[in-house]
Amino acid sequence: MEPLWFNAPATADHVGYLVRHTAFPRFAWNTIWTGTLVVLVTLLLAVPTGYALARLNRPWTARLGVAVFMIYLVPPSVLFLPLSEIVARIGLQDSAWSLVLVYPTITIPVSVWLLMGYFKAVPIQIEEQALVDGCTRPAAFRRVVLPLVVPGLVAVVVLAFVLCVSEYLYALAFVSPTAQQVVSTGVPTELIRGDLFHWQSLQAAVVLVALPVAVVYNQLLTRFVAGFTGGTIGTGR
Repeated sequence: MEPLWFNAPATADHVGYLVRHTAFPRFAWNTIWTGTLVVLVTLLLAVPTGYALARLNRPWTARLGVAVFMIYLVPPSVLFLPLSEIVARIGLQDSAWSLVLVYPTITIPVSVWLLMGYFKAVPIQIEEQALVDGCTRPAAFRRVVLPLVVPGLVAVVVLAFVLCVSEYLYALAFVSPTAQQVVSTGVPTELIRGDLFHWQSLQAAVVLVALPVAVVYNQLLTRFVAGFTGGTIGTGR
């Protein structure tokens, strides 16, 4: 008996069903714009925080860096109640904007830890030379330090976006309307009807979501790995 794939020709019907008969395009769009905003917020807050913790020569700096990373290890189920209260008070319940508010609680701590280590790997003498040459501290940071930590920034971008795409608990708890849902919650809602599972369309959704992420990841793999290894080496110093 021949294997199934020799008898059943490939078909795009399940992808067509996913695109035409479900709200998958809306889910994908919500995932893209929320993930992009979370990445921007993460960079805006994690870069200066990581730099400050790396350059401050105080006895409590290392302990503060560890404390920031420990926040990342707190289970989302523990933060669920206080975050839900904040979301309700602000009026973002059942809105994808609530995810832009809560996802940085996941992405910022680990990004600060990663960037702190990577900034430590940059010799301070390079900045001092830039200051001697007439640069201000912000100019030295922008022109000298940031170009050297591009692999770390790439690692933060990829990691933060992947965390947003794969997160499920907050997306399920804070967003109910179909038009506001993201891929992680919208696809199961649309393609699991009681005990009926649309397996082919579910698998098509997995491919459509994973393929772009995999392509971008492979294009940036060298910088991504360099960012993690550089950050680890710097943190260990």
